[in-house]
Amino acid sequence: MLAMVKSMALTGLDGYIVSIQVDVSAGLPGFDIVGLAGTSVKESKERVKTAIKNSNFKIKSTKIVVNLAPANTKKDGSMFDLPIAVGVLIAMKEVKNKELETILRQTAFIGELSLKGTVEKVNGVLPICIEAKKLRHQKNSLAKRK
Repeated sequence: MLAMVKSMALTGLDGYIVSIQVDVSAGLPGFDIVGLAGTSVKESKERVKTAIKNSNFKIKSTKIVVNLAPANTKKDGSMFDLPIAVGVLIAMKEVKNKELETILRQTAFIGELSLKGTVEKVNGVLPICIEAKKLRHQKNSLAKRK
């Protein structure tokens, strides 16, 4: 199953949306992260798997591929742990909510995960929130013009 979760990243002080696309399928067990992910992002797969396990969810022996789009922009930092974990849980059908589509459309997830499964602080939250508000305002302005 495919799940898509939004996150955000910064280039300087300019923020942009990162689409976390997670595909879970049958095949040889594995966990790959693609999309010009830096070392700390590639390391997130171990934090994510362990955090999910220690939060009493089961990671099935499946093939997991995570794409961070846009793929032509380097992503770095631990802030993608939470959106990757959310995407994995949705793709594995561990998260069910009748409002899930609405929540995912309106929410950008950021946060580092501890091995215990708690969300840790990350740097850059204030500029990310400011940029998220600007992007939402721009989107609403465009929708009103149509």
